[in-house]
Amino acid sequence: MSAGAATAINEQRQPVPAERTGAALVVETLEALGVTHLFGYPGGAIMSVYDALSRSNLKHVLVRHEQAAALAADAYGRVTRRAGVCLATSGPGATNLVTGIANAFMDSTPLVAITGQVAQSFMGTDAFQEVDIFGLTLPIVKYSMIIRDARDIPARLAEAFEIAESGRMGPVLVDLPKDVQQARVDGYSAPVRPQRSPREPEAPALRAAEALIAAARRPLFYIGGGVARSGATETFRAVADKARIPAVATLQGLGALPSDHPDFIGMLGMHGHRAANMAVQESDLLIVIGARFDDRATGNLAGFAPEAKVVHIDPDAAEIDKLRTANAPVCSEIGLALSALNIEAGDISEWRARVETLKSTYAQRYNAPGGGVYAPALLKTLSERAGDSFVAACDVGQHQMWVAQHCRFSRPEAHLTSGGLGAMGFGLPAAIGAKLADPDATVVAVSGDGSFMMNVQELATLRRYRIPVKIVLLDNSMLGLVRQWQDLFFEGNYSEVDLSDNPDFVDVANAFGIEAFAVERREEVDSAIERLLAADGPILMHVRIDPEENVWPLVPPGKSNADMMEKSHEH
Repeated sequence: MSAGAATAINEQRQPVPAERTGAALVVETLEALGVTHLFGYPGGAIMSVYDALSRSNLKHVLVRHEQAAALAADAYGRVTRRAGVCLATSGPGATNLVTGIANAFMDSTPLVAITGQVAQSFMGTDAFQEVDIFGLTLPIVKYSMIIRDARDIPARLAEAFEIAESGRMGPVLVDLPKDVQQARVDGYSAPVRPQRSPREPEAPALRAAEALIAAARRPLFYIGGGVARSGATETFRAVADKARIPAVATLQGLGALPSDHPDFIGMLGMHGHRAANMAVQESDLLIVIGARFDDRATGNLAGFAPEAKVVHIDPDAAEIDKLRTANAPVCSEIGLALSALNIEAGDISEWRARVETLKSTYAQRYNAPGGGVYAPALLKTLSERAGDSFVAACDVGQHQMWVAQHCRFSRPEAHLTSGGLGAMGFGLPAAIGAKLADPDATVVAVSGDGSFMMNVQELATLRRYRIPVKIVLLDNSMLGLVRQWQDLFFEGNYSEVDLSDNPDFVDVANAFGIEAFAVERREEVDSAIERLLAADGPILMHVRIDPEENVWPLVPPGKSNADMMEKSHEH
């Protein structure tokens, strides 16, 4: 945030009154809990909280759509591993948060969503802007609450943050009726966070896992997003460096091992690396850490890793044996389990040699024909030049898969993507949240022309606060991934995917006061990347790409990961 913007906000502050309202308690409690940034949009039922915000040190970011507030807070939580916070009013404000809340739930991200609500005397009467957001979000939150007494605010907010940030992380909804915000409260009790003991592994489970690992001849680490969410990245890396067991990762697990780590094969799954999928299919033991056997990772589950036994480490008991029976289930906080496990593989030299052959045989190729911009090569070069500071905040579509396949990630927080929900429009708000969470990072929002229009209004947020996010907009004038599937599985019936009437995105960015430029030829890429990385403020690079370019390889729906389609299948 620029100094000018901060001053404009801070000069509105007023002295704190001696008698506190519930709204003032909300703000003071958030400060006491260590919150520094909020993402939100005001309205009638949350106005009292916004009034109290003007007397605080909290940095509020005014987004231009409530969905963006939730998505920015989601990314903030992914980067910091502390709950991101979003605010909205009742009714449409609250319902606009729902996509972001669902996104955090699907990807196990710590989030606290605070919504205004009509006064308790009006609840249930279909009052103006009344929506039962508590009931509406029950399937997509880890926990939810309606605070009905202002005196309970410190304790209930402390509870909300503890739940969001502990165990398997997730979103918590806090609904605040208007009369609770306006109630007068004498005194203030500092919030005390409940103490929750982390779940520790049981000795028999550890011994069973160790026996399977020692006996395996083709073991494989299968890394999910839970490694990063649980704060176990460094612990896992130490284990992996000692064990020298080859590893694959899910979309959410990328970065747990650096992309160029000698034992890392690549991403598995529908658009994973062929070497990674083949290694999984040939393995005799999967050491699954913080993953849930998602269908996009496994393909047809009946044919997934048919010869492999399973060690499954996860803090959520509901995930173990849900889709694949574990031969050695270890239900525990991941860091504690990895620290307690004695991972000693047997002689796996032949297996390691086989994996190296797979990696060499199916290495990525970047010699695309023609003179146009080849998106995978551009993204690979960009991530390498940005170095360890690179963070990709990715939208959903073909570009999302190219980022996962080709970018270099030094840490899991460098890859921010909407995995479980696949929410178009995630990229730009997520980049805003990530940059505020880690100001020293080189944050790049990677978007497609379809996804970008979902939250294009957040260019105004970038401009207001001068947040130096770099945007790479890959424009094929198509809903590319939908078109690819229509080409392959719907006999080329391209129904409602034509976006050739897109606006000039450079003009759009300029209209918002954002620097922007276009790239159309391959020989322009090097200088374009240099300009993008050198920019001090927000900047957009509009890249035209071939509308017929597809993401390869691809596991067709209903097929095993062994049945990957390659580029030769193109029509």
